[in-house]
Amino acid sequence: MEFTFREAEEKDLVQLVAMLSDDVLGAEREDSKQPLNDKYIQAFEHIERDPNNELVVGVYSNQLVGMLQLTFIPYLTHVGSWRCLIEGVRIHSDFRGQGLGEQMLIWAIICAKEKGCNLVQLTSDKKRPDALRFYEKLGFTATHEGFKLKL
Repeated sequence: MEFTFREAEEKDLVQLVAMLSDDVLGAEREDSKQPLNDKYIQAFEHIERDPNNELVVGVYSNQLVGMLQLTFIPYLTHVGSWRCLIEGVRIHSDFRGQGLGEQMLIWAIICAKEKGCNLVQLTSDKKRPDALRFYEKLGFTATHEGFKLKL
C-alpha cells in the first residue's frame, strides 16, 4: 500500500479532531463532541487562507490515518532564513508502529527543503517519551529548552 499526502479538506475535520483527541494529553485538551466545535472550523479556515501554513493528511489504504501542520516562518536570524515548524503530528492509533510516522516526517522535511528552509523544528510534550525517541531517531536533537505560557 502507498502512503500518500494531500492538503486537508474541511470534510476531514471530524477525523482529524478524533486523532488529536486519541491519547491521554489530547483527551484533556481537545473537544471531540459532535457537532464539531466551531473553533476547529475557524482555525481550519485561517490555516487554509495562510500561504505559510499547510494542514496535511496522510492517506493509507484509502483511509485518512495521519496528519501534521507545516508552518513556514521567515526569520532575520541565520542570515534571514526560513524555518519550517511542524505541529500536530498524529498517526491513527490503529496504524502506529508500521513506519507511517517516519514516512510522513521524511516527506515533511523534503517539503521544507523544497520551500528553501534551512531548519525544521518541532516540539513534543515531555510526557510523550515514545514521541521524543521517535524524533531523535529521525535526527532531531533537543538543542533548546522550550517555554510556553498558557493564556
